[in-house]
Amino acid sequence: MKYVDANVVQKKMSSRVLINQMAKGLFFLATIFGLVVLAVLIARVLADGASWINLDFLTGRHSSDPEKAGIMGALLGTLWLMLVVTPVTMFLGVGTAIYLECYAKKGRLQSLIETNISNLAGVPSIVFGILGLTVFVRTMDLGSVVLAGGLTMSLLVLPIVVVASQEAIRAIPSHLSEASFGLGATKWQTIKNIILPAALPGILTGAILSLSRAIGETAPLIVLGIPALLIPFPGGLMDRFTILPVQIYYWTIDSALVAEYANLAAATIIILLLVLFLLNSTAIIIRNKFQKRY
Repeated sequence: MKYVDANVVQKKMSSRVLINQMAKGLFFLATIFGLVVLAVLIARVLADGASWINLDFLTGRHSSDPEKAGIMGALLGTLWLMLVVTPVTMFLGVGTAIYLECYAKKGRLQSLIETNISNLAGVPSIVFGILGLTVFVRTMDLGSVVLAGGLTMSLLVLPIVVVASQEAIRAIPSHLSEASFGLGATKWQTIKNIILPAALPGILTGAILSLSRAIGETAPLIVLGIPALLIPFPGGLMDRFTILPVQIYYWTIDSALVAEYANLAAATIIILLLVLFLLNSTAIIIRNKFQKRY
C-alpha cells in the first residue's frame, strides 16, 4: 500500500481552497458588476422619465408635440400581441413537447427534430421577421396587423417553450407514469392527470421566459412594417398596431432632433418594465401554486 504524505495532501488542499476562494470572489464580482450596471440603467431611466408619467401620457395618442404624446395605442397593441402569442405558443409548444417525449419513437428522426428545435432558439430574431413578412404578411395577405405580428412572435419564442417543456416532462419520475399504467389508465389519461400537472411548474417557467422575450422584441415587427405613428387604437386581431418597444425605438431615434423624445422613451421604458413585472408575477404565482400542489 502506497504511503500518503500528509504534507503533500495539506499543500494540495491549501491550493484547492485558494482556487475555490478565487473563483468565488470572481463570480461575486461578476454578479456585483451586473447588478451595478442594472441599477445605473434603472436609475437613469427613472430620473429621465418618471416625471413624464401621468394620466395623459398613459391614455393619450401619439403626437408630434412631446408634451401631448401618449402611449395608449402602443400599450393596447402590446396587450393584443400577448393575447395572440400566449395561447399559440403554449398550445403548439407544449403539444410538440408531449409528442416528442411521449409519442414519438426514439431514433434519428426524433433526434433530428430536437436538434433543429434547439438550433432555432439561437436564430437571430430578424430572420423570424423575414419569415413572418413572407408567410403571414405577403403570402396570406394579412398585412401588418395584430394576428400577423402575434404569429411571427410565436414562431420566435416557440423553441424556448418546446425545450423547457421537454425538460420538465423528462424530470417527472418514471414510476409515476408506470403506476398510472398499472392501474389501467390510458396514455392520454396518464399525460393529462399525472405528467402535465407535475411538469406544469417547469412549463410555466419556460413560458415566462418566452413571453418576456416576445414582449421586448423589436426587430421582427419592424421588418413586418409595424408603424410607430398610430392614430386609431387597435381593437381586434385584424387591426394595425404598434407596441411599446417599437415606440421606444422610434422615440430614441427622434431624440436626436428633439431632446424631449428621450424623456418620452425613458417613460415608456418604465411602463414596459411594469408590464413585464405584472405578467411575470402573475405567471410566477400560478407556477408556485401548482408547485406546492404537486
